[in-house]
Amino acid sequence: MRAADSHPQFKAKVREYTNFATRGITRVCKEVGPRYCGSEAEAKGQQYMLNEFNTCADEAHIEEFEVHPGGLLGVTKVDAILVMCAILLSLFSLHWIALIPTVLAYIVLIVEFGFYKEFIDFLFPKRTSSNCIAVRKASGETRRRIIFAGHMDSSPEWHPTYYGGKVALFAVFIYAVAGLLYMTVLCILGIVLGKENGAVAVMNWVSLAFVPSYFLLFFFCGKPVVEGANDNLTGVFCSAAVMKYMADNDLRFEHTDLICMATGGEESGLRGAKAYMKNYAEQFKTDGIETVFVAADTIKDYDCQFVYAKDMSGITKHDIRACKLVQKAGELSDIKLDFSSIYLGASDAAAVTQAGIPAVAYAAMDPGPPKYYHTRLDTWQNLDRKTVEKGVEILINTAFLFDEQGLKENYD
Repeated sequence: MRAADSHPQFKAKVREYTNFATRGITRVCKEVGPRYCGSEAEAKGQQYMLNEFNTCADEAHIEEFEVHPGGLLGVTKVDAILVMCAILLSLFSLHWIALIPTVLAYIVLIVEFGFYKEFIDFLFPKRTSSNCIAVRKASGETRRRIIFAGHMDSSPEWHPTYYGGKVALFAVFIYAVAGLLYMTVLCILGIVLGKENGAVAVMNWVSLAFVPSYFLLFFFCGKPVVEGANDNLTGVFCSAAVMKYMADNDLRFEHTDLICMATGGEESGLRGAKAYMKNYAEQFKTDGIETVFVAADTIKDYDCQFVYAKDMSGITKHDIRACKLVQKAGELSDIKLDFSSIYLGASDAAAVTQAGIPAVAYAAMDPGPPKYYHTRLDTWQNLDRKTVEKGVEILINTAFLFDEQGLKENYD
């Protein structure tokens, strides 16, 4: 039984739950506001979702976890300081010593931002974040489990994006990376050729040309924390709409448990999804229940809807069956969903795939990125109802298709 065939007025019902989603997003933005990881506002947002889930789930609860929310984006500050130290040391021809902060800058960038590991998190204050989890049980024996998730937290503003769009964003990154590469070459030449070499002496002073890039990098993000209406209350409420649709229409899968959740700390390095996997991955691997995780993130740009088969800057490859599941659900929803990759950053699905559970990410965002991405422009007034409606339809169809066929290499 597919969702589109399960109710004679399915399209009208999808519009109804689009209203549920957009109303909920608007209300959270107005009544709760920006929701930085570990903040009182994030906790209030999770309580709001708990109240919503209690109207449609068999069981809903909040699970807390500890997090250092400044860690991931703290890479910009830490690397800026490290490379500035290297520049200062090079001016005194201390190239052996300057090589140390230069190498550390690479390690911090790759480990913390590239792989989302908790490498420099300890340098930042600890807070408590949470996941809000709701379960609607199968009516019979549970043989399958599908999890839909969006993240509740919102990001500090990325200043280059707000003031200059994607051009400024990439200019800052390229400028800073060029400086890091330059310092690497300078340190090596200084060590090999010696400080008396004339070319090295000139290069020492040329390194000052990169100082502005690290000033910009240090102040890359900060206040205000954005509303995050699209990124990612759309994912939260489109996921919740699946369970709401089932409950309101007295529908229950016979052999599939439906789980919907609002994760915390996604913008701080997928910390909520990682905490969830720490608690449940082993159970999911050993209980004999076929499981799939679908991350819904930033459902805003209708012409940029994709199934993300690769994640975490392209280094994490999602289960092809999970990818084809959502792609087929798109087809049932009259839209072609091509496979794509998250080339910079990651979704909660990456943490789940890395834990060994089949996962996939679905998003509808201009990969540009658009100017509203992580800026104060991401407000409830900037929602796109048409895209939210399609997102709700795709996720509902994903649930019904999975219940009907499970994970497959090819779908009927």
